[in-house]
Amino acid sequence: MTKQFEKDRDLLIDWYKENKRDLPWRNPTGSRGSKDPYRIWISEVMLQQTTVTAVIPFYERFMDRFPKVQDLAKAKIEDVYEYWAGLGYYSRARNLHKAAVMFAEKGFPKTAAELIEYPGLGPYTSRAIASLAFVEKVGVLDGNVIRVLSRKYGIQSNWWETKERQKLQDIADIMAQTEFNSELNQGLMELGATICSPKKVMCLMCPWKKDCVSFKKDLVEQIPRKKEKEKFQIWEWTFFVAEKGEQIYLEENAQTPFLKKLMLPPSEAKLLTKKPKDFHFKHGVTKYEIFVTLKSAKASKAKAQTGLWAKRSDISKVNPTSLMKKILSHQEKSR
Repeated sequence: MTKQFEKDRDLLIDWYKENKRDLPWRNPTGSRGSKDPYRIWISEVMLQQTTVTAVIPFYERFMDRFPKVQDLAKAKIEDVYEYWAGLGYYSRARNLHKAAVMFAEKGFPKTAAELIEYPGLGPYTSRAIASLAFVEKVGVLDGNVIRVLSRKYGIQSNWWETKERQKLQDIADIMAQTEFNSELNQGLMELGATICSPKKVMCLMCPWKKDCVSFKKDLVEQIPRKKEKEKFQIWEWTFFVAEKGEQIYLEENAQTPFLKKLMLPPSEAKLLTKKPKDFHFKHGVTKYEIFVTLKSAKASKAKAQTGLWAKRSDISKVNPTSLMKKILSHQEKSR
């Protein structure tokens, strides 16, 4: 490690210890305190899709219902969906449940190399758990850390490309070679979230301002490079809604690359080159623009062996997505 990296690391660790926010997953609750891998895991997965402020109430509600990994493992997936509702990306909730069953049986592995083999745990999450819970000397690399390191060292690269991303990972790994690597990694993330943010940058409050290449060269607004947004895909999605009293027939969605395996009415979907003129309502999922049409189906044609009949009042437990709510709302209005 160069002396500059060593100096930068020490400055950041000291800054983090003095300025870290009081967050629920950092509180010393439980037998392992803030080093609890379960609490760290849940918080990191939730934080992948929204801000700290938005996550806190979801996190606290989730932990009240599933305080230990064994509680999550024993729960029905419908219960997990219910307490995940509002966060979106329901495939992450499914993977949480799958991995929880494995963790409850075998315990949490202590290295990133082992953790990454579990459902839903990518390079960032596995490294975060290994570092924050078990003090493995590995660096973490998320959007905040990419931004902080790129600005600090004036790295103008296509960070989304594997080779260029690895260069940033190498820097994070080098800096993490310390007994305080947990504080170092949290410091990088904290700096990116509070000071070295995407837009409202507060350079004068940064512990690295003296030696920051971007600050010195007035490149803060240009670094890191902006990745071109993926073009929206246009999808037409037709649902065949079979009703029986207050029940609606649902089955696992296997028609689209989004919202996969969620319980929805039987459907057909196709990718289009232009927007359709006739549809009942629009829906959006990340890069997908979806035009939805609802058609009535006979209850006798529903294949009960491949799906289930759900009461309207219970559907939010089976599928809490905003799309399902739109389908129900439209059905109510058209009655």
